[in-house]
Amino acid sequence: MSDEKQFLDDPEELDAMAEEQEMEEELAVPSIEDLEAENAKLKDRLMRSFADSENLRKRAERDRREAEAYGGTKLARDLLSVHDNLDRALENIDEDLREKHSALTEGLELTRRELLNVFEKHKIVKIDPALGDRFDPKLHQAMFEAPVPDTKKGSIIQVMAPGFTIADRLIRAAQVGVSSNTDPVKDADS
Repeated sequence: MSDEKQFLDDPEELDAMAEEQEMEEELAVPSIEDLEAENAKLKDRLMRSFADSENLRKRAERDRREAEAYGGTKLARDLLSVHDNLDRALENIDEDLREKHSALTEGLELTRRELLNVFEKHKIVKIDPALGDRFDPKLHQAMFEAPVPDTKKGSIIQVMAPGFTIADRLIRAAQVGVSSNTDPVKDADS
């Protein structure tokens, strides 16, 4: 008995017995319910992972398309002033100057046309409302209102600057004057 008592009191032997018991528990076969629960848990994690990766792929594709369509917005906004300055320069050339410096005038017109071609290539579209068109707050910015006779209220009476969109997103609204006329429009037959 003294050997048995000595054996049970030996800490190394107790540790060895505890390790052996842990190994037996690890090697124990889990129940079917435990395996089914673990399987369901792993399947759920896998499905969530697939869904996350699909969402990430879709988001990256959307971001790529938006960057392609709208990536040049800042540059386009900066180039609008170049377009406006070319327009103003061409508007201020009188017939006498046009005849004297026809090559310069033609160069300015070609430059403006090329700028508009580049805009079109990059899906930058000019909004050029006509006089009498209905004011659209999504595309136009009212710079003033005036009661102009023989016009309908809310119709465009003057265009100060054209607007521009890039891939259906507004870059700059067309700057217009709008009629505030409340008098009925008279027919030309009257």
